[in-house]
Amino acid sequence: MAFILNKTVVASQLRSHFQGARNNALSLSRRQFHVEPGKRELALLAEDPSLKRFKSHKPNVRRLMRVGDVLTIVVVAGCCYEIYTRAVMREEARKQANSEN
Repeated sequence: MAFILNKTVVASQLRSHFQGARNNALSLSRRQFHVEPGKRELALLAEDPSLKRFKSHKPNVRRLMRVGDVLTIVVVAGCCYEIYTRAVMREEARKQANSEN
């Protein structure tokens, strides 16, 4: 019995050692070295003046997003209020029905 326990302990230690080595190898292989971009990459990353009017960081877009967020909050609050009032009205109706009986 002790031999089996020792065997499983050794096997688990080996397994954890190999998993740790594999994780280290993966983390090292994912590591990238800094390389300066070439001419083509710089050209692709350069700002295109013809696309400036399609930028989404304009103030109007931000304002519209904020209005949408506020409207969403108002609608959710309205729904919660409606559910609350219906629950209260149902509870009051139950109390009145119970008091009549």
